[in-house]
Amino acid sequence: MESKEFKKLLKFNGNNSEYIGLRIINNILTVLTLGLYYPWSKAANSKYLYSETEFMETRFVFHGTGKEMFKGFLKAIGIFIGLYVILIVFFLLKLPILGVLIYFISIFLMIPLIIHSSNKYRLSRTSWRGIHFGYRGILKEFMKLYFVNILLTAITAGIYSSWMQVNISSFIRGNSRFGNIEFKFIGKGLDLFLLKLKGIFLMVITLGIYSFWYFKNLIAFEIDNTKMIQNGKEINLRSTMTGGQIFGLFITNYLIIIFTLGIGTGIAINRSLRIVMQNIEFDSEIDAESLIQTEEEYKNATGDDLAGVFDISIF
Repeated sequence: MESKEFKKLLKFNGNNSEYIGLRIINNILTVLTLGLYYPWSKAANSKYLYSETEFMETRFVFHGTGKEMFKGFLKAIGIFIGLYVILIVFFLLKLPILGVLIYFISIFLMIPLIIHSSNKYRLSRTSWRGIHFGYRGILKEFMKLYFVNILLTAITAGIYSSWMQVNISSFIRGNSRFGNIEFKFIGKGLDLFLLKLKGIFLMVITLGIYSFWYFKNLIAFEIDNTKMIQNGKEINLRSTMTGGQIFGLFITNYLIIIFTLGIGTGIAINRSLRIVMQNIEFDSEIDAESLIQTEEEYKNATGDDLAGVFDISIF
């Protein structure tokens, strides 16, 4: 069987001086406004990164606004303050353990809502050639999936976590759309478990040196098991990233950030995105002419802001 030829269709064009300038201005305004400018800073940062990302010679557009994110930011801060007040009340009642328990349980219960809402907002506010992405996941179904998988992970002392990661990725990607293009994740929990087991073992015996190759394998697992489906045709992806590239990227970025006292963080981000995207390949192009808009707008950024406040990763 003849193997397919893979193509590099993604490209990141970020300009270092431009991005550093943007980050400096955003940071100054955020400090001067005592943090109130943060939503506008976040929106400007996203607009820059999306606009510098190119697919099939056309750049993405992020339509989220500072106003939308500010509304979400206020709600997120309100929730955070509410939980903090509850914590203080329990401390005053001399029930600190119960207060801390309620605080973390509340955050734990919000995690699936945050992941769901953030994906819905981010995808809805992103477009390519005028066609918007979208997320069709049903919150009730996702919460059931999330908590069942959390329970199984707890019962198995963490062993089931690989299956949980795969199940969540399958749900999120399976409910993501780009116009009439569907996404599919075909990774298997056992494959991820064995990959992690091998990675942990080799990191231990190499005193951590293997960690760069382990990270490379994790990236490849996510990308290689993702498919795009348009009009019944499957488009396969693959990662060509090497452990050596990740090692060089990490060391160089670390030195840039340290020797510029953090100012060069923008350079590190640009370098990372450029290398990651140039190492994602597709076995065929999408049919841009047959793309049609199918998704509705969603402008509630609360989940996205909560993810930032509580430092929760989005799948």
